Amino acid sequence: MMPSMLRTLVCNQDFCNQDFSNQDRSRQNAFHPQPESMRESGFTLMELLIVISIMLILMLIAIPNFAGMKMQANETSAIQSLRAIYEAQIQFQTTYPANGFACALSALGGDPKSGAPSPQQAQVLQGDLAGGQKSGYTFNIVNCTKVTVNNQDMYTGYEATAVPQAVGKTGHSGFCIDQQGEVRKDPTGGTNCTVALQ
Repeated sequence: MMPSMLRTLVCNQDFCNQDFSNQDRSRQNAFHPQPESMRESGFTLMELLIVISIMLILMLIAIPNFAGMKMQANETSAIQSLRAIYEAQIQFQTTYPANGFACALSALGGDPKSGAPSPQQAQVLQGDLAGGQKSGYTFNIVNCTKVTVNNQDMYTGYEATAVPQAVGKTGHSGFCIDQQGEVRKDPTGGTNCTVALQ
């Protein structure tokens, strides 16, 4: 009888010890979190929302600055293009003195593969600029003045203009240059160029 009771008591004690050890483990896990390697990887919804919010704020700050820098670059390109037109006009006048200046951008352009240069296609201006469109600006030659010599028109003056394709989006100001080589601007984006560049 005694050994049987002792076995029961020992068995009950083992059960109790096992039960207490399980409780101790659960308490220990509550106070000592599992290491990072045992946790599930990933982001919480709150963390993702915070990251998305920060990205949106940065985009709202960057996009207007980028648009402003792009317009500034377009305006700088337009001024340089007008100076290129002026230099092409000087070269045209030197090459074809009987014609004077060219009164169309197409006369300054032309493809070298199409044949030798001529007063109709002098090949002294790059193709995209001779086509009248470049970097958000539209180019044109206007206000040509001419005299007739030996039944041939000789252009003695011109004005080359550059206006934004979309005012406020591709550029703010319009620009002009004439045979004197001075670039002026129209702050409203038109061709009434009265303001000298500084």
